[in-house]
This record gives sequence, structure tokens and C-alpha cells, in this order.
Amino acid sequence: MEQAQEDGEREPLLLNVDQTSKEHDRSLPVSGINEFPHVTSPDSISGAPTVICRVCRATIDIDGKTHQHVVKCPACNEATPIRTAPPGKKYVRCPCNCLLICKTTSQRIACPRPNCKRIINLGPVPVPTPITSPTATGQCRVVCAHCIETFLFRTTTNALARCPHCRKVSTVGPQYARRKSLLFFIIAIVFFGAGIGVTVGAYSKLEWGLIVLLTVLYGVGLIFTIRAVYYATMKVSHVEGPA
Repeated sequence: MEQAQEDGEREPLLLNVDQTSKEHDRSLPVSGINEFPHVTSPDSISGAPTVICRVCRATIDIDGKTHQHVVKCPACNEATPIRTAPPGKKYVRCPCNCLLICKTTSQRIACPRPNCKRIINLGPVPVPTPITSPTATGQCRVVCAHCIETFLFRTTTNALARCPHCRKVSTVGPQYARRKSLLFFIIAIVFFGAGIGVTVGAYSKLEWGLIVLLTVLYGVGLIFTIRAVYYATMKVSHVEGPA
């Protein structure tokens, strides 16, 4: 491995190693396996979030650990990613099951385990195309306010963001929901004010037509009030960085 390779890329994410594993040929390069975060699912009994271990397929309880990038399996002591790697990094699984993290531009890394020391070939680095620029299109990484998962969202649109993981709706930044809530409150006040005006002006001679009109005015005002409260209490997702 080249001397310019950073020490942090040669360190496993979890240091517990199975000491009974066999010695491997250290001079033969092998191809690494790119590892991607596992989708979390609630436990059918306790309802706590869980993931499946990528090595032994055991169920890992991640309650209280969703802020971490990886978790350790209690059965095999290997690491499983639950969040996307930091910007400019990626996960790689060595054939000895050691989970490593390295730069996205790295082509070769070495497994740090004393009983492995494999040289892992990651293949050629894909050349980025300047056709779709995330900065130009306004696409960014957003942390969901409901499930704390990360997903891509185009901030140039004014639509609410629906998380692809939990399917719940939130607003990216508080400005959009605040404007909507204020607008609906103003419209509701207008309709309630019109209804009160009609009620006071025609109180002595209420007819069926006026009753229907008052019902419509108060009903529409109530609908806009409910929408205003909906936007005012909506959870806010935060931008983590550009895509």
C-alpha cells in the first residue's frame, strides 16, 4: 500500500477480532465489497428499531444508537453500517468480514487485522459527469426529523419533503411551514370576520340563505385554521450538506 494512504483508512471501525480465524495469504490482492447502510425496521415484539447483521444475519437492537454510523453485532462482533458514510468516504467489507472506511477515490487499501493484512482492490474510480450538478440543482442531503435517516431533497422546490425511509412528511427548514401557517391563519381570520359581520348585521332577520352563508363562512374558516395549526406544529428536517 502506498505511503500516502491515510492511517485512518487502514483502521477497522470495530477492533474486536476473532482470534481463531485462519492465516491468509497477505501478498495476494483481493476485491473489496462496497457496504451500504442497512434499512432499519422495528422489532415485531418490542417495537424498537433493529437491523440485520451483514455477516451472520443476526438481529441487532439499535435503540439509542441511531446517531451512530455503525453498530457492533453481539453475536459475531462485526460492524454493520446504519447510516451513510461521511462525505467523501465509503464503507468497504474485507473478505475477513472487517468493515473499513476509506476515501471514495481510494483504489487500494490494506486490511489492518494482524491475521489478515490483505491488499484490497477497489477498482477504478468513476469519473464524475458535470451534467447534473447537485449545487446547481439545489439537491442536498437532509436529516429526517422523524426517523433521523438521511435522504436527498431538492431545496429549490417549495414542496414538503417526504422521507423515503419512514414515509412521513416534514418541512426542510422552518421558513416554508411558518409562511404557510401565517397565510392560513390570515385567511381563516378573514372568513371568521366575514361570518361575524354577517351574523351581527342580519341577526334580527336570519333566513335560510343567510344560515347557509354563515355555515360556509365559518366552515371554511375552521378548515383554514386546522391547516394553519398543521403547518405550525409540523416537524422540521435539517440540511446536512450538499449531495
